[in-house]
Amino acid sequence: MAAKRNLAAALGRWSAEHRKTAVFGWLVLVVLVMTLGSSAGQVNLTEADYGTGDSGRAERILQDAGLTEPAGELIYIRSDELTTDSPAFTKAVADTTDALEATGLVARVRTPDTTQLVSADKHAALIQYDVKGDPDTAADRVQPVIDAVEKTDAAHQDVTLGQYGAATGLKAINDSLGEDFVRAEYTALPVSLGILLAVFGALVAALLPIALAVTACVGAMGLLALTSHVVPVDGMTNSMMFLMGLAVGVDYCLFYLRRQREEREAGRDHATALQIAAATSGHSVLISGLTVCVAMAGMFLSGLTVFEGFAIATIEVVVIAVLGSMTVLPALMAMLGDRIGAGRIPFLGRRRARRAAAGSAGSGSVAPRRDSVLLRGVLARPAVFAVLAVAFLLALAAPALGMKTEKLGTDKLLPKDNPTVVVSQQIEKDFPGSPAPASVIVKATDIDSPEMTRAIADFRARAVASGQTGKAIDVTVHAKENIAELSVPLAGDGSDATSKKALTTLRETLVPDTVGKVAGTTALVRGDLAFSVDYNDQLKKSIVPVFAFVLGVTFLLMLFSFRSPVIALTSIVLNLLSVGAAYGVMTAVFQHGWGASLVGTEGIGAVESWMPLFVFVVLFGLSMDYHVFVVSRIREAYDRGATTRDAIAHGIRTTAGVVTSAGLIMVAVFAVFGTLEMQDFKQLGVGLAVAVLLDATLVRAVLLPSVMLLLGNANWAAPKFLRTSRPAAPAGPTPAAPAAPARAAAGR
Repeated sequence: MAAKRNLAAALGRWSAEHRKTAVFGWLVLVVLVMTLGSSAGQVNLTEADYGTGDSGRAERILQDAGLTEPAGELIYIRSDELTTDSPAFTKAVADTTDALEATGLVARVRTPDTTQLVSADKHAALIQYDVKGDPDTAADRVQPVIDAVEKTDAAHQDVTLGQYGAATGLKAINDSLGEDFVRAEYTALPVSLGILLAVFGALVAALLPIALAVTACVGAMGLLALTSHVVPVDGMTNSMMFLMGLAVGVDYCLFYLRRQREEREAGRDHATALQIAAATSGHSVLISGLTVCVAMAGMFLSGLTVFEGFAIATIEVVVIAVLGSMTVLPALMAMLGDRIGAGRIPFLGRRRARRAAAGSAGSGSVAPRRDSVLLRGVLARPAVFAVLAVAFLLALAAPALGMKTEKLGTDKLLPKDNPTVVVSQQIEKDFPGSPAPASVIVKATDIDSPEMTRAIADFRARAVASGQTGKAIDVTVHAKENIAELSVPLAGDGSDATSKKALTTLRETLVPDTVGKVAGTTALVRGDLAFSVDYNDQLKKSIVPVFAFVLGVTFLLMLFSFRSPVIALTSIVLNLLSVGAAYGVMTAVFQHGWGASLVGTEGIGAVESWMPLFVFVVLFGLSMDYHVFVVSRIREAYDRGATTRDAIAHGIRTTAGVVTSAGLIMVAVFAVFGTLEMQDFKQLGVGLAVAVLLDATLVRAVLLPSVMLLLGNANWAAPKFLRTSRPAAPAGPTPAAPAAPARAAAGR
């Protein structure tokens, strides 16, 4: 029987017939895009690009006025024995100030000559300064200042010096990310290769998916650099794109290669096996890739520029990985022929050879294989297994009902023993609100008018009297731009309930009742906490439209792919169970701390605010890889005349190995995120790894077949507009099943 006629089959056939063109065309494309991208350079997000709500509007007011607020820093000086007025303490302050000035990198140095910069117990003091130049690059230039402070600290044994601020905090994060992602990238490749060696038992077959995935990632990085001139991206996007591209790229090649080898083992010649693989697995890869892209496109509805960059990066790497799997992969397979099994691993190679010999026995049909105990149980008692699987997933998801999200600050993103975190906590203890003060941006018609001067003075007096702010309220006036910046330390630790209450008071009472009353004035609050609150609010607003878009479009894709509303709806429900379980595990581990030590962390009381939306979109796209692959095999068997029961058994049986292998690769790659020090990426890694593990095992091996068995012929029911004549099923080993008339008699 001829193979299906579809786009994947056509591309596979063309690539096999034009091997050199496909291979060299791919290499030229990758090199060209990477060269153009490197020449153009990548445009990263600025501070103002991240913002949303009132804090984002405040950032844009400063940006439009050309007022790039310098990166503010604090030097913390502490002595348990000395007080701030003792000669030795005063000498340490003076030497630190001189060391700062000597670097030539600081401006507006403020020493502790007032009580505002001296702790209540007079054993600690602060030196404030700004890093000269562009605040977006201050983290790259602050190292000489850090060195100067450390040298001064070493020279004064009777006091302890530490540093914290916008530049040093971002530098600590960047340093941690840089080291972590380098380790992650180098770890993911050998782990993936090891799994592929175990799957194929041959070096060439294992290296092929790695090579295709890596070149796809390289090409996508070049393309991302070009598109970043339209939509700027976050600095960590490249590393995330590499790990995501590696996971999907290897999986797509794995699906293709395993189907081709299966057909060869069934006795088909190389060309026929390749064509069947293109028409079936190639088509599944196309649908899976399209689903991932559609799901990621939902991020454009989030209203957050950083998510738009993530979406574009993921879409680009998935599109290139799909293109490579459907063109250069079949070309290379046609070139290599059976040499794709070269470099056999002794033990694994012999096992594969025995399986191939057994599979090729007979007239092109696969020899019967004994079902696993699990599959036999599911086939015998689908209702029991469905209830147990759903109950288990719901139990995992239960903690998500109490999920608390927040935009994590540096003190929660980095490990507790990180020097930057330690200094931040010490400053907060002695100077509440100092590490991350709020900032009121006042844009007036005449910032120097008597009315505005009185309003600012009134604001300072009321703020201090409210008890919601610190006393060190600094005012910076930009007369030419008619803008004033009011730095306001908030009560609390900068992110707790006390600080949030202070921010609410600031926004809803203090600002509107003072500077906000002046005619023609815009007064907005910005700062770390304001950014976090606004960011969280925007994410909450975007949840419904993003979820609705992803669910709706995914349903339509599944509907027209399988011509079955029931299968489309089942796909949605099963994926939601996987996502819910992932949410529950993240909440349990990172919010409550249950089992947190197993992943090298501790409960921090919250999940990163962008995590639920991002995990939902990513998982909904990636989960379809396995779903499309498994259901496609079930549909093939059904179209060849098998009953629903036998088609399900055949589909699960023939895909179990490849889905498990693909799942292991994705779990391994995402688990690498879980080894990173940064809390948000640790959460991302654990959430994705758990969800993919559940999806590739429990959902696809137990829940999917159980539900489809219970639904019976309803799986294939379709409205009239979907009842089109389907192309002939590809040639392949027919599962042990009754003929078509028996299907009707069986009722399933």
